[in-house]
Amino acid sequence: MTEAKKSLKRTLVGKVVSDKRAKTVTVLIERRVKHELYGKIVGKSSKYHAHDEKSEYKMGDLIEITESRPISKTKNWVVTRLVEKAAAV
Repeated sequence: MTEAKKSLKRTLVGKVVSDKRAKTVTVLIERRVKHELYGKIVGKSSKYHAHDEKSEYKMGDLIEITESRPISKTKNWVVTRLVEKAAAV
């Protein structure tokens, strides 16, 4: 088998909403889902704690996170790459 094996781990792209914790960023994932009864498109969101070893990602950055083994009680995602840097105010 010469082709690369497809990763079974989930990857999500979201915005960093907090970088106050050591080696951890809080990432907000927003998605749009059709309401099962009324059919209206509704915005849903989830927050995940992701491991950021060098504390290099700051608030407002758009990043990609990947599922991993549990790192702490609430943390089982790891930051894989920077998608877009936050715009300077």
